[in-house]
Amino acid sequence: MSLPWLFEFWALPHQLPPGGDWKSWVIMGGRGAGKTRAGSEWVRRMVEGPTAAAPGRCHRVALVGETFDQVREVMVFGESGILACSPPDRRPVWEAGRKRLVWANGATATVYSAHEPEALRGPQFDAAWADELAKWKKAEDVWDMLQFALRLGEHPQQVVTTTPRNVGVLKRILGNASTVATHAPTEANRAYLAESFLAEVQTRYGGTRLGRQELDGVLLNDVEGALWSTATLEACRVDAVPALDRIVVAVDPSVTGGRASDECGIVVAGVVTTGEPSGWRAYVLEDASVRGGPLDWARAAVAAMDRHGAEKLVAEVNQGGDLVESVVRQIDPLVPFKALRAARGKGLRAEPVAALYEQGRVRHLREGRLGALEDQLCQMTVRGFEGRGSPDRLDALVWAIHELMIEPATGWRHPQMRRL
Repeated sequence: MSLPWLFEFWALPHQLPPGGDWKSWVIMGGRGAGKTRAGSEWVRRMVEGPTAAAPGRCHRVALVGETFDQVREVMVFGESGILACSPPDRRPVWEAGRKRLVWANGATATVYSAHEPEALRGPQFDAAWADELAKWKKAEDVWDMLQFALRLGEHPQQVVTTTPRNVGVLKRILGNASTVATHAPTEANRAYLAESFLAEVQTRYGGTRLGRQELDGVLLNDVEGALWSTATLEACRVDAVPALDRIVVAVDPSVTGGRASDECGIVVAGVVTTGEPSGWRAYVLEDASVRGGPLDWARAAVAAMDRHGAEKLVAEVNQGGDLVESVVRQIDPLVPFKALRAARGKGLRAEPVAALYEQGRVRHLREGRLGALEDQLCQMTVRGFEGRGSPDRLDALVWAIHELMIEPATGWRHPQMRRL
């Protein structure tokens, strides 16, 4: 029976090599998305000929992973490794002493550790498979040595299988004109994953910035000089919140409608006001941002107030003026509304809020689906926003924290305000 070994019949779209004259194929995916299987099958495709003894397109392959053990246990002997994917009549022989696989047609695949870039100085190849490159400690050096070694044949090629991380070498590879990329989330391969695993990781990481990287396979950028970092945001995550003294919904409205308009940032946050302001803690509960016309975001904002029992809706009115409040009152004439007007740039407004995060005084509710908001946070600098489009979600968050933490603390320092 040959059908079980015909990968093209069973493969998911992201696991099949793209067309075109590419040098590097980068397969980025979430955990369990089928990246290892795609790499193993590509090696088979390169070295196998029409028969077991017939030559294939490639004759010498480099298998590079973080360590020798990981290459052997994952890329060679793993459940989706080369040996498991090969039919009995095409299965290569493992030569442990020489750390290589040998096929009946004479093709070889030699194992290399990313801890030893100099080991790639001297050998030469016509194909290479690099696994989990974004984890390599010496990624730049190893990748450069591999490029010098990839010099046999008419058109040497290489495959990179990795969960994306914000590392320079991966971004440099993706920026090359000779690179093609495919992408898939963990969910794409759910037929081959335990339901309990999917349920657990989605519950714990779904909607978070870490989940976007590890489950959705999205390459996240931490901009140099950003006011927030991924590490900061992961450290502030909580599974539940205490009883909150105040809850507000903050809106950064889009003043134009239609599919091409900016998103309207809508963020729900609350605060525990125990003792003096230095002891207050804020909790970001939900990112309810929407794209649409004024009535769309007004409905979404009022609905968020109802869901969380918010006491007030606060909104920036720099662009919309009185129109912003009038739109909200079309949905709920009695909604408690506060207009806010920005007098400083986005970066300067965001800086004191970022300082509260550094002090550990702001927490993110894990189930709040805050991943897209966190992406914007990690692209905001004092100079301004360095991502695409407008940081509407970030602006809404900043207004919420100003309303809950910064403005009340400013008034607390004045005796007349403390008596109110």
